[in-house]
Amino acid sequence: MDHEGRLNRLRLEIKNYDVDFLLVTHLPNVRYLCGFTGSSAALLVSDRGSMLFTDGRYRTQADQEVVAAKIVIGPKTPALAAAEWLASRHESLRPRSLALDPESISAGMRNRVVSAMKGKLRLRSLPPVIETARMVKDPAEILCIRQAVKLGAGLFHTARRKIRPGATEVEVAAGMEYEARLAGAEGMAFPTILASGKRSAIVHGRASAAGIPQRGFVVCDFGVILAGYCSDRTRTVHVGPPSKEARELYESVLEAQLAAIAVVRPGITCTEVDRAARNVLKGRKLDRYFTHSTGHGLGLEIHEAPRLAMGQAQKLQSGMVVTIEPGVYIPGKCGVRIEDVVVVTSSACEVLTPTDKELIVI
Repeated sequence: MDHEGRLNRLRLEIKNYDVDFLLVTHLPNVRYLCGFTGSSAALLVSDRGSMLFTDGRYRTQADQEVVAAKIVIGPKTPALAAAEWLASRHESLRPRSLALDPESISAGMRNRVVSAMKGKLRLRSLPPVIETARMVKDPAEILCIRQAVKLGAGLFHTARRKIRPGATEVEVAAGMEYEARLAGAEGMAFPTILASGKRSAIVHGRASAAGIPQRGFVVCDFGVILAGYCSDRTRTVHVGPPSKEARELYESVLEAQLAAIAVVRPGITCTEVDRAARNVLKGRKLDRYFTHSTGHGLGLEIHEAPRLAMGQAQKLQSGMVVTIEPGVYIPGKCGVRIEDVVVVTSSACEVLTPTDKELIVI
Protein backbone atom coordinates (compact mmCIF):
# COMPACT_ATOMS: atom_id res chain seq x y z
CA MET A 1 0.00 0.00 0.00
CA ASP A 2 1.22 3.51 -0.84
CA HIS A 3 1.11 4.94 2.68
CA GLU A 4 3.67 7.62 1.96
CA GLY A 5 1.68 8.83 -1.05
CA ARG A 6 -1.51 8.92 1.00
CA LEU A 7 0.15 10.98 3.72
CA ASN A 8 1.62 13.39 1.21
CA ARG A 9 -1.77 13.94 -0.39
CA LEU A 10 -3.34 14.46 3.03
CA ARG A 11 -0.72 17.07 3.94
CA LEU A 12 -1.58 19.04 0.83
CA GLU A 13 -5.28 18.73 1.62
CA ILE A 14 -5.10 20.04 5.19
CA LYS A 15 -2.99 23.01 4.08
CA ASN A 16 -5.97 24.09 1.99
CA TYR A 17 -7.89 24.50 5.25
CA ASP A 18 -5.12 26.44 7.01
CA VAL A 19 -4.55 23.59 9.46
CA ASP A 20 -1.05 22.98 10.82
CA PHE A 21 -1.66 19.59 12.45
CA LEU A 22 -4.30 16.89 12.05
CA LEU A 23 -4.75 14.37 14.85
CA VAL A 24 -6.12 11.11 13.41
CA THR A 25 -7.72 8.82 15.99
CA HIS A 26 -10.08 6.61 13.97
CA LEU A 27 -8.14 3.34 13.74
CA PRO A 28 -9.19 2.46 10.15
CA ASN A 29 -7.95 5.92 9.12
CA VAL A 30 -4.68 5.34 10.96
CA ARG A 31 -4.24 2.02 9.16
CA TYR A 32 -5.11 3.58 5.80
CA LEU A 33 -2.49 6.30 6.24
CA CYS A 34 0.44 4.46 7.79
CA GLY A 35 -0.31 0.71 7.88
CA PHE A 36 -0.51 0.29 11.67
CA THR A 37 -3.08 -2.35 12.70
CA GLY A 38 -2.94 -2.15 16.50
CA SER A 39 -5.89 -1.26 18.71
CA SER A 40 -4.39 1.82 20.38
CA ALA A 41 -2.98 4.62 18.25
CA ALA A 42 -3.14 8.23 17.15
CA LEU A 43 -1.43 9.68 14.10
CA LEU A 44 -0.27 13.29 14.08
CA VAL A 45 0.06 14.65 10.54
CA SER A 46 1.63 17.94 9.42
CA ASP A 47 3.80 19.29 6.63
CA ARG A 48 6.75 18.53 8.90
CA GLY A 49 6.03 14.79 8.78
CA SER A 50 3.90 12.27 10.64
CA MET A 51 4.16 10.70 14.09
CA LEU A 52 2.40 7.57 15.30
CA PHE A 53 1.69 7.53 19.03
CA THR A 54 1.00 4.14 20.62
CA ASP A 55 1.90 2.22 23.78
CA GLY A 56 4.49 -0.37 24.75
CA ARG A 57 2.36 -3.34 23.74
CA TYR A 58 2.83 -2.38 20.12
CA ARG A 59 6.51 -1.42 19.97
CA THR A 60 7.55 -4.40 17.84
CA GLN A 61 4.39 -4.37 15.75
CA ALA A 62 4.71 -0.67 14.97
CA ASP A 63 8.35 -1.13 13.95
CA GLN A 64 7.28 -3.89 11.55
CA GLU A 65 4.25 -2.18 10.05
CA VAL A 66 4.99 1.54 9.91
CA VAL A 67 7.48 3.08 7.50
CA ALA A 68 5.91 6.45 6.66
CA ALA A 69 5.75 7.90 10.19
CA LYS A 70 7.98 8.31 13.21
CA ILE A 71 6.93 6.05 16.10
CA VAL A 72 6.47 7.40 19.63
CA ILE A 73 5.89 4.88 22.45
CA GLY A 74 4.42 6.12 25.71
CA PRO A 75 2.24 5.15 28.67
CA LYS A 76 -0.61 7.58 28.01
CA THR A 77 -3.67 7.44 25.80
CA PRO A 78 -2.23 8.09 22.32
CA ALA A 79 -4.43 11.08 21.49
CA LEU A 80 -3.55 12.78 24.79
CA ALA A 81 0.13 11.96 24.33
CA ALA A 82 0.05 13.63 20.92
CA ALA A 83 -1.73 16.72 22.29
CA GLU A 84 0.73 17.04 25.17
CA TRP A 85 3.66 16.60 22.80
CA LEU A 86 2.36 19.45 20.66
CA ALA A 87 1.73 21.69 23.66
CA SER A 88 5.22 21.10 25.06
CA ARG A 89 6.81 22.06 21.74
CA HIS A 90 4.55 24.96 20.94
CA GLU A 91 7.30 27.54 21.00
CA SER A 92 9.84 25.60 18.91
CA LEU A 93 7.31 24.31 16.36
CA ARG A 94 5.13 27.44 16.35
CA PRO A 95 1.99 25.50 15.38
CA ARG A 96 -1.07 27.68 15.19
CA SER A 97 -3.88 25.17 14.81
CA LEU A 98 -4.89 21.56 15.30
CA ALA A 99 -7.79 19.69 13.68
CA LEU A 100 -9.24 16.42 14.96
CA ASP A 101 -10.42 13.38 13.04
CA PRO A 102 -13.98 14.79 12.71
CA GLU A 103 -16.04 11.64 12.14
CA SER A 104 -14.80 9.53 15.03
CA ILE A 105 -13.57 11.35 18.12
CA SER A 106 -15.93 11.37 21.09
CA ALA A 107 -16.98 14.56 22.84
CA GLY A 108 -15.21 13.38 25.98
CA MET A 109 -11.91 12.73 24.21
CA ARG A 110 -12.18 16.02 22.35
CA ASN A 111 -12.48 17.86 25.67
CA ARG A 112 -9.50 15.99 27.10
CA VAL A 113 -7.38 16.83 24.05
CA VAL A 114 -8.34 20.51 24.30
CA SER A 115 -7.42 20.49 27.99
CA ALA A 116 -4.06 18.85 27.25
CA MET A 117 -3.21 21.60 24.74
CA LYS A 118 -3.51 24.21 27.54
CA GLY A 119 -4.74 26.88 25.19
CA LYS A 120 -1.54 26.91 23.15
CA LEU A 121 -3.17 25.81 19.88
CA ARG A 122 -6.37 26.83 18.18
CA LEU A 123 -8.73 23.94 17.48
CA ARG A 124 -9.97 24.02 13.90
CA SER A 125 -12.77 22.11 12.16
CA LEU A 126 -12.09 20.00 9.11
CA PRO A 127 -14.39 18.07 6.75
CA PRO A 128 -13.94 14.26 6.54
CA VAL A 129 -11.01 14.49 4.12
CA ILE A 130 -9.66 11.02 4.93
CA GLU A 131 -13.01 9.32 4.46
CA THR A 132 -13.41 11.18 1.18
CA ALA A 133 -10.02 9.91 0.00
CA ARG A 134 -10.88 6.37 1.11
CA MET A 135 -13.97 6.30 -1.13
CA VAL A 136 -11.81 5.74 -4.22
CA LYS A 137 -9.77 2.56 -3.91
CA ASP A 138 -6.37 2.12 -5.51
CA PRO A 139 -5.49 -1.09 -7.41
CA ALA A 140 -3.91 -2.70 -4.34
CA GLU A 141 -7.07 -2.13 -2.32
CA ILE A 142 -9.32 -3.45 -5.07
CA LEU A 143 -7.19 -6.60 -5.23
CA CYS A 144 -7.58 -7.10 -1.47
CA ILE A 145 -11.35 -6.64 -1.70
CA ARG A 146 -11.53 -8.96 -4.69
CA GLN A 147 -9.72 -11.68 -2.72
CA ALA A 148 -11.93 -11.14 0.34
CA VAL A 149 -15.03 -11.40 -1.84
CA LYS A 150 -13.76 -14.63 -3.38
CA LEU A 151 -13.04 -16.17 0.02
CA GLY A 152 -16.39 -15.06 1.39
CA ALA A 153 -18.31 -16.39 -1.59
CA GLY A 154 -17.25 -19.93 -0.75
CA LEU A 155 -19.11 -19.73 2.56
CA PHE A 156 -22.42 -19.80 0.75
CA HIS A 157 -21.70 -23.40 -0.26
CA THR A 158 -21.34 -24.21 3.44
CA ALA A 159 -24.64 -22.48 4.18
CA ARG A 160 -26.42 -24.47 1.49
CA ARG A 161 -25.16 -27.74 2.97
CA LYS A 162 -26.19 -26.85 6.49
CA ILE A 163 -29.57 -25.16 5.93
CA ARG A 164 -32.11 -27.84 6.73
CA PRO A 165 -35.46 -27.84 8.54
CA GLY A 166 -34.83 -28.14 12.27
CA ALA A 167 -31.23 -26.90 12.18
CA THR A 168 -30.81 -23.71 14.15
CA GLU A 169 -29.75 -20.47 12.53
CA VAL A 170 -26.75 -20.21 14.82
CA GLU A 171 -25.58 -23.72 13.85
CA VAL A 172 -25.52 -22.70 10.19
CA ALA A 173 -23.77 -19.41 10.97
CA ALA A 174 -21.20 -21.15 13.17
CA GLY A 175 -20.39 -23.57 10.35
CA MET A 176 -19.87 -20.69 7.96
CA GLU A 177 -17.63 -18.82 10.38
CA TYR A 178 -15.56 -21.93 11.09
CA GLU A 179 -15.00 -22.50 7.37
CA ALA A 180 -14.05 -18.82 6.98
CA ARG A 181 -11.27 -19.21 9.53
CA LEU A 182 -10.04 -22.42 7.95
CA ALA A 183 -9.88 -20.63 4.60
CA GLY A 184 -7.66 -17.89 6.04
CA ALA A 185 -10.06 -15.11 6.98
CA GLU A 186 -8.92 -12.80 9.77
CA GLY A 187 -12.48 -12.77 11.03
CA MET A 188 -16.01 -11.98 10.00
CA ALA A 189 -16.71 -8.48 8.70
CA PHE A 190 -19.83 -8.36 10.91
CA PRO A 191 -21.94 -10.80 12.95
CA THR A 192 -23.40 -13.23 10.43
CA ILE A 193 -27.02 -12.53 9.55
CA LEU A 194 -29.03 -15.69 9.09
CA ALA A 195 -32.76 -15.19 9.41
CA SER A 196 -35.32 -17.82 8.46
CA GLY A 197 -39.08 -18.04 8.06
CA LYS A 198 -40.86 -15.06 9.58
CA ARG A 199 -37.53 -13.81 10.94
CA SER A 200 -36.36 -13.21 7.36
CA ALA A 201 -38.43 -10.01 7.52
CA ILE A 202 -35.95 -8.64 10.08
CA VAL A 203 -33.47 -6.58 8.03
CA HIS A 204 -30.50 -7.33 10.29
CA GLY A 205 -31.67 -10.60 11.77
CA ARG A 206 -28.54 -11.99 13.37
CA ALA A 207 -28.35 -15.76 13.66
CA SER A 208 -30.41 -16.95 16.61
CA ALA A 209 -31.35 -20.19 18.33
CA ALA A 210 -34.49 -20.35 16.20
CA GLY A 211 -34.94 -23.49 14.18
CA ILE A 212 -35.20 -23.29 10.40
CA PRO A 213 -38.83 -24.01 9.44
CA GLN A 214 -40.05 -26.68 7.05
CA ARG A 215 -40.88 -24.04 4.49
CA GLY A 216 -39.86 -20.44 3.93
CA PHE A 217 -37.12 -18.02 2.98
CA VAL A 218 -33.70 -17.93 4.65
CA VAL A 219 -31.69 -14.72 4.30
CA CYS A 220 -27.91 -15.26 4.51
CA ASP A 221 -25.85 -12.04 4.83
CA PHE A 222 -22.17 -12.54 5.57
CA GLY A 223 -18.71 -11.20 4.95
CA VAL A 224 -15.09 -11.77 5.89
CA ILE A 225 -11.99 -9.70 6.56
CA LEU A 226 -8.86 -10.54 4.59
CA ALA A 227 -5.70 -8.42 4.71
CA GLY A 228 -7.80 -5.84 6.54
CA TYR A 229 -10.42 -5.48 3.80
CA CYS A 230 -14.05 -6.54 4.00
CA SER A 231 -16.41 -8.48 1.80
CA ASP A 232 -20.19 -8.46 1.94
CA ARG A 233 -22.69 -10.77 0.28
CA THR A 234 -26.36 -11.66 0.72
CA ARG A 235 -28.20 -14.58 -0.79
CA THR A 236 -31.73 -15.71 -0.01
CA VAL A 237 -32.76 -19.35 -0.39
CA HIS A 238 -36.09 -21.08 0.08
CA VAL A 239 -36.63 -24.21 2.17
CA GLY A 240 -39.32 -26.40 0.71
CA PRO A 241 -41.35 -25.74 -2.45
CA PRO A 242 -41.88 -21.97 -2.87
CA SER A 243 -45.33 -20.67 -3.62
CA LYS A 244 -46.02 -18.61 -6.72
CA GLU A 245 -46.14 -15.52 -4.51
CA ALA A 246 -42.73 -16.36 -3.00
CA ARG A 247 -41.16 -16.82 -6.45
CA GLU A 248 -42.61 -13.52 -7.65
CA LEU A 249 -41.29 -11.75 -4.57
CA TYR A 250 -37.81 -13.14 -5.14
CA GLU A 251 -37.85 -12.26 -8.85
CA SER A 252 -38.93 -8.70 -8.03
CA VAL A 253 -35.98 -8.19 -5.71
CA LEU A 254 -33.60 -9.74 -8.25
CA GLU A 255 -34.93 -7.48 -11.00
CA ALA A 256 -34.47 -4.45 -8.74
CA GLN A 257 -30.90 -5.45 -7.97
CA LEU A 258 -30.02 -5.98 -11.63
CA ALA A 259 -31.61 -2.63 -12.52
CA ALA A 260 -29.43 -0.85 -9.97
CA ILE A 261 -26.26 -2.62 -11.13
CA ALA A 262 -27.08 -1.68 -14.72
CA VAL A 263 -26.93 2.07 -14.01
CA VAL A 264 -23.69 2.07 -11.99
CA ARG A 265 -21.05 4.10 -13.80
CA PRO A 266 -18.84 7.14 -13.19
CA GLY A 267 -20.80 10.38 -12.92
CA ILE A 268 -24.11 8.91 -11.82
CA THR A 269 -25.32 9.99 -8.40
CA CYS A 270 -25.92 7.67 -5.49
CA THR A 271 -29.56 8.73 -5.54
CA GLU A 272 -29.95 7.59 -9.16
CA VAL A 273 -28.67 4.11 -8.31
CA ASP A 274 -31.08 3.89 -5.40
CA ARG A 275 -33.93 5.12 -7.55
CA ALA A 276 -33.30 2.45 -10.20
CA ALA A 277 -33.87 -0.31 -7.65
CA ARG A 278 -36.74 1.45 -5.92
CA ASN A 279 -38.63 2.09 -9.15
CA VAL A 280 -38.74 -1.62 -9.97
CA LEU A 281 -40.21 -2.41 -6.57
CA LYS A 282 -42.61 0.50 -6.86
CA GLY A 283 -43.92 -1.02 -10.09
CA ARG A 284 -44.61 -4.24 -8.14
CA LYS A 285 -46.22 -2.27 -5.29
CA LEU A 286 -43.45 -3.47 -2.98
CA ASP A 287 -41.51 -0.23 -2.47
CA ARG A 288 -43.00 0.37 1.00
CA TYR A 289 -41.35 -2.85 2.12
CA PHE A 290 -37.90 -1.69 0.98
CA THR A 291 -36.79 0.03 4.17
CA HIS A 292 -33.08 0.72 3.77
CA SER A 293 -30.64 2.20 1.27
CA THR A 294 -29.67 0.32 -1.89
CA GLY A 295 -26.04 0.01 -0.87
CA HIS A 296 -22.90 1.39 0.72
CA GLY A 297 -19.18 1.63 0.21
CA LEU A 298 -16.88 -0.91 1.81
CA GLY A 299 -13.16 -1.36 2.31
CA LEU A 300 -11.28 -1.30 5.60
CA GLU A 301 -14.73 -0.98 7.19
CA ILE A 302 -17.87 -2.84 6.26
CA HIS A 303 -19.81 0.42 5.96
CA GLU A 304 -17.98 3.33 4.34
CA ALA A 305 -18.91 6.26 2.16
CA PRO A 306 -20.60 6.62 -0.23
CA ARG A 307 -24.15 5.69 0.68
CA LEU A 308 -26.48 4.72 -2.16
CA ALA A 309 -29.71 6.28 -0.98
CA MET A 310 -32.25 8.96 -1.75
CA GLY A 311 -30.95 12.47 -1.17
CA GLN A 312 -27.30 11.49 -1.72
CA ALA A 313 -25.80 13.79 -4.37
CA GLN A 314 -22.36 12.16 -4.28
CA LYS A 315 -21.35 11.06 -7.79
CA LEU A 316 -19.75 7.68 -8.32
CA GLN A 317 -16.15 7.64 -9.49
CA SER A 318 -13.98 4.99 -11.06
CA GLY A 319 -12.38 2.97 -8.27
CA MET A 320 -15.26 3.21 -5.81
CA VAL A 321 -16.38 -0.13 -4.40
CA VAL A 322 -20.01 -0.39 -3.31
CA THR A 323 -22.65 -2.95 -2.48
CA ILE A 324 -25.94 -3.26 -4.34
CA GLU A 325 -28.50 -4.82 -1.99
CA PRO A 326 -32.19 -4.04 -2.38
CA GLY A 327 -34.59 -6.04 -0.27
CA VAL A 328 -38.26 -6.53 0.55
CA TYR A 329 -39.38 -7.25 4.13
CA ILE A 330 -43.03 -8.02 4.86
CA PRO A 331 -43.49 -7.91 8.64
CA GLY A 332 -44.62 -11.16 10.20
CA LYS A 333 -44.34 -12.99 6.92
CA CYS A 334 -41.01 -13.07 5.07
CA GLY A 335 -38.11 -11.14 3.59
CA VAL A 336 -35.75 -11.32 0.61
CA ARG A 337 -32.43 -9.54 0.03
CA ILE A 338 -29.84 -10.03 -2.71
CA GLU A 339 -26.44 -8.32 -2.46
CA ASP A 340 -23.30 -8.09 -4.56
CA VAL A 341 -20.11 -6.06 -4.32
CA VAL A 342 -19.26 -4.04 -7.42
CA VAL A 343 -16.32 -1.84 -8.38
CA VAL A 344 -16.96 1.23 -10.52
CA THR A 345 -14.86 1.06 -13.70
CA SER A 346 -14.02 3.72 -16.27
CA SER A 347 -17.36 3.23 -18.04
CA ALA A 348 -19.67 1.01 -15.96
CA CYS A 349 -19.02 -1.47 -13.14
CA GLU A 350 -17.66 -4.94 -12.51
CA VAL A 351 -19.54 -7.32 -10.25
CA LEU A 352 -16.94 -8.87 -7.94
CA THR A 353 -19.34 -11.30 -6.28
CA PRO A 354 -20.00 -14.58 -8.10
CA THR A 355 -23.32 -13.97 -9.74
CA ASP A 356 -25.35 -17.16 -9.14
CA LYS A 357 -28.63 -15.54 -8.17
CA GLU A 358 -31.39 -17.87 -9.32
CA LEU A 359 -33.66 -18.88 -6.49
CA ILE A 360 -32.18 -21.91 -4.75
CA VAL A 361 -34.69 -24.34 -3.27
CA ILE A 362 -33.49 -26.58 -0.44
